Amino acid sequence: MLEGSILRGLEEAHRSAQVGKRPLNFGVYYKNTLVALCHALEDCILTSRSQPLVITAFQRGKWYLEEADRYGELAARSRHVVIMAAPDAGFAEHPTSQRPTVDLVNLNPEDAVAQEWHLVIFAPTYSAMVLCQELSETDYGRQGPPAQDLERKFYGFWTFEPNLVRETMDLAIAHIHRYNPSLAEQLTAQVQDIAAQQSREREDLGAVVARVVDYLQSGQADLDHHRRSDAPVLRQDILDSNLVSNEVQAFLRMAQLTDQADATNPSAAAEVAALAEAIGQLLDLPAWQLHRLKLAGLLHRLAPLQRAETVFNLDQDSGPSCPLVPGAQVLRTMPQLRAIAAIITHQTEHWDGSGQPAGLSGDAIPLESRILGLVAEFQQQFAQFRSTDATSSEAAIEKALAACRQQDNRWDPKLLDTLTLLVGGFQQGLNLPVTTPKISAGLWLIDSHCGEEVLNFSQ
Repeated sequence: MLEGSILRGLEEAHRSAQVGKRPLNFGVYYKNTLVALCHALEDCILTSRSQPLVITAFQRGKWYLEEADRYGELAARSRHVVIMAAPDAGFAEHPTSQRPTVDLVNLNPEDAVAQEWHLVIFAPTYSAMVLCQELSETDYGRQGPPAQDLERKFYGFWTFEPNLVRETMDLAIAHIHRYNPSLAEQLTAQVQDIAAQQSREREDLGAVVARVVDYLQSGQADLDHHRRSDAPVLRQDILDSNLVSNEVQAFLRMAQLTDQADATNPSAAAEVAALAEAIGQLLDLPAWQLHRLKLAGLLHRLAPLQRAETVFNLDQDSGPSCPLVPGAQVLRTMPQLRAIAAIITHQTEHWDGSGQPAGLSGDAIPLESRILGLVAEFQQQFAQFRSTDATSSEAAIEKALAACRQQDNRWDPKLLDTLTLLVGGFQQGLNLPVTTPKISAGLWLIDSHCGEEVLNFSQ
């Protein structure tokens, strides 16, 4: 990372030695991925309930000119838009640049930020950002920079986390202060005003993620349309994979925010994923099924207990259909996650058939859903006892298991016995590693079975 860049400043603030700061996970992004991602996050401004402050870095003015008309629409829905770029011919003359809510910051070409691609959006109800820096010629290695513009590589990350967005806003404003102190003071006041207005009434993150996935999928379609017959297959596959990886990242980031909002159980996703995988290993499930269980565990809180929008049915005309649980339905926008969506949807079924959303019973409930439902309940009970009870973790584990056993009508008896065996291992000193996955490398969670159906409707 370049000395003096905004990305470098944020990375330094989050090194492991910094108290209260978690290290950030960075990844490599191709330009075609970043274009789709930024367009999705930008267009959410057009439907937002509040007006954001937007700070962008376009590297050079020519890249801004390609997006200037779009930014005219965004500026009309924003309280302020600040565009940083090294000036090119026509950079300041475009009509968008003349708007009263738009300010240009002409970067020195030698400024490290002139090598960065940033989009930072901060509003009372919506926060998002992309923070990237283009690889240097040395970073590309022997092959050198790519001939195709869409294959340019950038290093960085993106997020919806309001705290990180606010922190990056402050770094960006400090950089702007070097060029325009009065503008920086104005922006500081706006950030403080937005922070004071922030509340729990945030934008529907599910809708935001659905838009991100839709734009990334459209990017794949555009890539197929413009694909050259003489282009190496491996290079095309890499561009496709980068788009798919970011679709998975969008869902993982949404689940991460769900956990962060729960002060009493902020590690639910990682703990449930680890428990589900351990149960699967005790049952000797194949590797692909363990993979699906882990991903379902990481995303399981996207579908809290709620009534389905439709009931389970086998319509002769339209064929079998699955209940549409709103929290899980957004996952179905991605073909590779349809099986995960079904697993999460049916985690609230009961062994005796009294559960939701489809009233399935016994072995008709997908095995992964039975495992996920049980370990999610066990983990939630454990978290509650751990936070409210003065007893030890060992006692909390025992109480959590007892609470699950008291609801034996809900759970598969064989899985209850397997969970009891696992708890016995904990009591004998078994240590279950709980790790938060590196979100920027989300593609490894997808395998060839992730898009398969998990319900056998022929039964």
